[in-house]
Amino acid sequence: MPVISLLTDFGLSDSYAGIMKGVIASLCPDARVIDITHQVAPGDIYGAAYALSSACPYFPKDTIHVTVVDPGVGSGRRIIAVRTGAGIFLAPDNGVLSMVADKYRVSAAYSVENRDIFIHPVSKTFHGRDIFAPVAAYLACKMDMAELGPAVSEKSLVRLDYAQRPELDEKGRLCGSVIAVDRFGNLITNIGREDIEEAFGAGRADGQEDICINAGDRIIRGISESYSSVPEGALLAIIGSTGRLEISVNAGNAASQLKLGRKDRVTAAPCDAIND
Repeated sequence: MPVISLLTDFGLSDSYAGIMKGVIASLCPDARVIDITHQVAPGDIYGAAYALSSACPYFPKDTIHVTVVDPGVGSGRRIIAVRTGAGIFLAPDNGVLSMVADKYRVSAAYSVENRDIFIHPVSKTFHGRDIFAPVAAYLACKMDMAELGPAVSEKSLVRLDYAQRPELDEKGRLCGSVIAVDRFGNLITNIGREDIEEAFGAGRADGQEDICINAGDRIIRGISESYSSVPEGALLAIIGSTGRLEISVNAGNAASQLKLGRKDRVTAAPCDAIND
């Protein structure tokens, strides 16, 4: 049974996501459609890129991942289909595949231009229905990607400007940034467990009190093993489900409390270095 994932900013109060599923069911009834989320903030390409890269490792490797966060719909922007070791990704060429392309090797990429498989007339405002859904359905029913349109170079794909990995500064501090804020207000950083252990030693990401985290004007001593390791309302640092360092508040909202968001600086280091 082929699997198609959907990730959009359509929300759940309108019929857009349901219509896409209806198109897919009409053209490839055997396909199983799984929603990653339809609650990406409207037009938030960066947020969609993060959500997609976080979710796709947990899907079958031949999944067709459809992402429709497309503020340029109806313009001259391309629609692309990209094959990687984590599946096929169908999306507007607006940078939303940046994190996936950085995480997995791209083995092929195509510009989606075969109008014979689109729904006509093609709306200027709803390519999710008229292009993305039918293309995903045909791919699920074993259409060869080469039939979608001309091959394109991976280097030609639009990329987001973001720091993939943190860097060590001259004082030995691991300098990273917030890459996402989830609905609980957790500040998710680009500092991974492996970055902390590579910089400071094996096991240093697991509940170590001598590692300090600097976020905004606050210093958090230690990496907690759970939210309940600190009192309610207190700040903590924790390795979250994506393997990245997160700044959180037990039963609270770290983004609101610290007034921090995407791209804000976060550093980690042995406490004697971070206070230097």
